[in-house]
Amino acid sequence: LGQTARLASSSALLQVLFRVVTFALNAFTLRYLSRELIGVVNVRLTLLYSTVVFLAREAFRRACLSGSTKRNWTKTINLLWLTVPLGVFWSVFLGLVWLHLLEVPDPSVVPHYQAGVVAFGLSAIIELLGEPCWVLAQAHLFVRLKVIAESLSVVSKCILTVTLVILYPQWGLYIFALAQLLYATVLVMCYVTYFVMFLGSPEATKKSFPVARVKALLPNFVEDETFVNWKEARLTWSFFKQSFLKQILTEGERYVMTFLNVLNFGDQGVYDIVNNLGSLVARFIFSPIEESFYVFFAKVLERGKAVKDQKQDDVAMAANVLELLLKLVLLIGLTITVFGYAYSQLALDIYGGSMLSSGTGPDLLRCYSLYVLFLAVNGVTECFTSALMCKEEVDRYNFVMLALSFIFLCISYFLTHWHGSIGFILANCFNMGIRIAHSTHYIYDYFKESTYRPLTGLLPSPFLVLVYIISGVITGFSEVFFCCDKGWMARLIHIGVGSLCFAATVVTMFCTETKLIHFVRSQFLSRYLKKGT
Repeated sequence: LGQTARLASSSALLQVLFRVVTFALNAFTLRYLSRELIGVVNVRLTLLYSTVVFLAREAFRRACLSGSTKRNWTKTINLLWLTVPLGVFWSVFLGLVWLHLLEVPDPSVVPHYQAGVVAFGLSAIIELLGEPCWVLAQAHLFVRLKVIAESLSVVSKCILTVTLVILYPQWGLYIFALAQLLYATVLVMCYVTYFVMFLGSPEATKKSFPVARVKALLPNFVEDETFVNWKEARLTWSFFKQSFLKQILTEGERYVMTFLNVLNFGDQGVYDIVNNLGSLVARFIFSPIEESFYVFFAKVLERGKAVKDQKQDDVAMAANVLELLLKLVLLIGLTITVFGYAYSQLALDIYGGSMLSSGTGPDLLRCYSLYVLFLAVNGVTECFTSALMCKEEVDRYNFVMLALSFIFLCISYFLTHWHGSIGFILANCFNMGIRIAHSTHYIYDYFKESTYRPLTGLLPSPFLVLVYIISGVITGFSEVFFCCDKGWMARLIHIGVGSLCFAATVVTMFCTETKLIHFVRSQFLSRYLKKGT
């Protein structure tokens, strides 16, 4: 259990690392390259790469990591090698689609597009060559190997990208093509090198590792036996049929951008940058809260049982925690929404210069600030409902989510025609609003036979709401008068006004939300204080 927790936390840290690296890399490259080029790389080519690797390996990973590690690994490795020819097929097929059916960027603005498509498709195939090693490492919880391999590959990619952008900015997509190939090569070489050194060593013998020789990592034919485990193969096929839909729903916005031409490449680049910028908040703040308290609710209350059949002390504790969690994320979301409106243009100007702050970027980030509020509330309400719903309710909810996902794609298409890239964020707000309504309805029904009303956590103090409104009005006027083309002194005044309003808001929170402040101190701050001592 401890190793699994370490693996999960390492994966989460890696995701944060990738977001931070992408964030920093975009901030740097924006100074040297056009937003059209960044749009093609971050949306069009990244979508090609992610689609190939997902369709080629996701089903195999899920099937081969199911069940015990005690299995016939020769047959499992044979099955995993089938990802390579499958990856070649998807890479060639989708590469032709990307080259001949989709709109090709203007060569004078985005040079070497064809080379970029070939390189990103080839990098996906190279990465699939390490799949047997990756599954072996994941199944046996080689946490350090995963962290080192993925960190080295990301760092190598960043160093090469920065070097080439500085020295040869005219290379265009060649820069990102070479960086992507280096990333895949370093990642595979880390896994291969580790297993070449590990297999046959005293440590492997001591651990009774099921693979004894490096040759066993290659496809092996055994006489009088099938090439693969047919049970695993059938399971892979079951997962494979789901993978198409999952990929479409996961990358829905990028598919709409790529296939329906609702945005030009420059707007795609700006949207992707703002999306990465805004999602950092959700990744750093909301995800840890949701994951931790999902486990809490699942342990305190029994899934599928009505509130009257639960231990009443546990019900009281769960209701109290849910109410305070809702209040906490609501106030965080409101703070980001209110202050994000007046400081989006300044943040983008500091981050990416006039290229981001002069176009649709500020309005995009303002809308994303509102979307963060929806994300905050939805995360907590869904974490509670997911921890409590019985199997039948989960199945019904999955059907609702499927329908919502298709509705989201349709609404995205129409809203982007009406309001450009902002339409994607408005569609996301609509989607989250429906999900919040579903979850709050479940919570209301769950607690209606008790005396507890945790949804009151969504009602902040009226005086605090008044302070938010006043702060929003003051910072809005401050932006009009001091930001962002009146010099650094005016910007500093704008920042000072925001700091005073933020301080007033925090002081008001301490005075009006005393129960919440005690909860944060006891449940969050005390942990860090203990770690520090």
